[in-house]
Amino acid sequence: MNSILPLPRCATTSGRCKTLEHRIARYLSPIGPILLAYTENALTGLWFEGQKHLPAGLPEPGPETGDIAKQTILWLDRYFSGSADPSPVRLCPQGTPYQRLVWAELEKIPYGETVSYGELAKRLSLQGRKTAARAVGSAVARNPISILIPCHRVLASDGSLHGYAGGLKRKQYLLKLEQKA
Repeated sequence: MNSILPLPRCATTSGRCKTLEHRIARYLSPIGPILLAYTENALTGLWFEGQKHLPAGLPEPGPETGDIAKQTILWLDRYFSGSADPSPVRLCPQGTPYQRLVWAELEKIPYGETVSYGELAKRLSLQGRKTAARAVGSAVARNPISILIPCHRVLASDGSLHGYAGGLKRKQYLLKLEQKA
């Protein structure tokens, strides 16, 4: 049986998740185990095991019996094989309104491309949300759905790798993977 963890409602920029509990599954990626948190209708989390900002108290993963887990795992298989398919599942990240705004901007970064923290801040400013690169960086660091919400595509202003909750080696791997495709 899947492990279940009660969750508060998941506010998103496009609405609310209707399910109040999620399940945990494990995916074995080429760069380490990944934990998936999902409800019956949305993916709510995707973290590398042991990364920064991994939620405390997650139950042990169970078998990935839900459609969301199965679809996400198939997508991850294709992604790690070099495919640029759009996400097949609804994403429901939990965060503050500001964090969700930043994460929505991350989703606009095309596969194989990168932007700087400063560029993201400028994009938000053009939407009437004056912000600083440092505040953007803080929100990016708290992204609860790695890879699918592509925080790994954000670089320092000089183009160098800077910050990634899953570790800089993983960030480098993901960027190289996307450049090969």
